[in-house]
Amino acid sequence: MAGRFLPHPIGVLLQKRGLQEGGPVQRYVDSEVLRRCDPLVPKDTGDLIKSGILYTRIGSGQVTYNTPYARRWYYRPANFTGAPMRGNYWFDRMKQNGGREAILQGAAKIAGGRGKA
Repeated sequence: MAGRFLPHPIGVLLQKRGLQEGGPVQRYVDSEVLRRCDPLVPKDTGDLIKSGILYTRIGSGQVTYNTPYARRWYYRPANFTGAPMRGNYWFDRMKQNGGREAILQGAAKIAGGRGKA
């Protein structure tokens, strides 16, 4: 149907579902990523975990762990206290252990969807 007029601009539709930049869906996703990664992040003093909270702007769509050793501990295997739960690749492991589906279902619920990922 060429030339068909949409009843609402895309921005209005996104906002109605909470999908706009910085909206409730993105804030939920960012918060859940931090929450679900928390028990998986290597912990000595807790600074790495705290950096995720301090350097992540909830709603931005980007979760950032910012310490001088964050990259090293994300990619390089080591013997962490609390292992095997705490260790490297915490974001990837969180997603593989059901976090991805749970976050998508929660986001869909907030957006008024069916919640099937």
